[in-house]
Amino acid sequence: MFLAIHHALRKLRDVPHARKLRDVPHARKLRGVPHGAGSSFPGLVFIPVVFALVLWSGCRKQPASVMVSNPTESNAPSASQEIAKVSTRRNQNKYPQLLSDYKLYRGELAKLEPAEGVIEYELNTTLFSDYSGKQRLVRLPEGKLAKYEAVAALDFPVGTVISKTFYYDHDLTDSTRGRRLIETRILQRTDSGWIGIPFVWNDEQTDATLTLAGAAIDVQWNHTDGVARSNTHIVPNLNDCKRCHQNESMEPLGPTARNLNRDVAYEHGTENQLAFWARKGLLSDLPKLENAPKLAVWDDPKSGSLDERARAWLEINCSHCHNPKGPARNSGLHLNVDVTDRYQLGVFKTPVAAGKGTGGRSYGIVPGKPDESILLYRLETTHPGALMPEFGRTVVHDESVALIREWIEHMPEGAVAQAASDASL
Repeated sequence: MFLAIHHALRKLRDVPHARKLRDVPHARKLRGVPHGAGSSFPGLVFIPVVFALVLWSGCRKQPASVMVSNPTESNAPSASQEIAKVSTRRNQNKYPQLLSDYKLYRGELAKLEPAEGVIEYELNTTLFSDYSGKQRLVRLPEGKLAKYEAVAALDFPVGTVISKTFYYDHDLTDSTRGRRLIETRILQRTDSGWIGIPFVWNDEQTDATLTLAGAAIDVQWNHTDGVARSNTHIVPNLNDCKRCHQNESMEPLGPTARNLNRDVAYEHGTENQLAFWARKGLLSDLPKLENAPKLAVWDDPKSGSLDERARAWLEINCSHCHNPKGPARNSGLHLNVDVTDRYQLGVFKTPVAAGKGTGGRSYGIVPGKPDESILLYRLETTHPGALMPEFGRTVVHDESVALIREWIEHMPEGAVAQAASDASL
């Protein structure tokens, strides 16, 4: 049978115009269907060939890895709509099967107490992930140092392990009521670069299991207003890590010098985090702290101006895609804090390929008019094809929306003239 199918396929290849079927109207919707009575590829020939193709595709061994996508969308498909399918058979044995295999913790794992040589770190401004809490750890190989970088993430040596554990407090108004650990994401630097590996915590909260295919986990908590909330937390699959961490190459996002440059309460007392790392022999080439950049804390007015705090939030939550080298570089919208071109920031900038993501609005930012600004619409919506960030968020972050709204409302009038000047260059 397979030989007969093979001959049929070869004949199909030789049929006139068969190679150009993709050019036939509606071919994307119904590949191979002849268009018009004058087609040189009659339906009678087409039907048995399709039948043969169906049998052939059903009998052949399917690819080990399948990434589901929607070719009609200009952006990558949202993780809130689907979890892409990846092979577990091919990669399952390449990585540790349990989070405990990394030996990042001492004692009972659920307490998340770092083991000897593992450093817990904090960031000035963090990525919003549906009101989940996070613990961040890093372990460098013995005798190796991270190298200071002024703009990019610190240059960590091969062998470095970075972990981020997501959890939900049962009550956001009272942390003493406990929490539920959901997942831990590992970033590990190997000789060939960084790799991201997802682990899901078990119901007993005793360990987390390698989960290469990702997961969707129902969560509940009492919110800051005392109202019970629920949501589905999306655990990324092995490929999803690249959606945020892949620019020119896979790399960490949070631990940049300007985001790590803050005071932290240690057991011995409060100390600047970068200075602590340097003193402990973990960081090289650190300049004087007054010369090191520092990112504002988005929800702390004492840490910076309204503009500095809004820009800090946009950098951490959006610029991993919206930067000159990121996946959204073709949009021309660049949201890292060092952008000075107001047009690139979105002021009176028309969208390139936002589609339904515009919300019917014409410009990225209209100074003084947040409700006419596409940027705010994409932060306020939860529509899978329009919300931003498109991965890791399925609910509205009310507090950051309020910040960005206030930022646009108070955007100086000079921004309009500056944006017009930038657009003309």
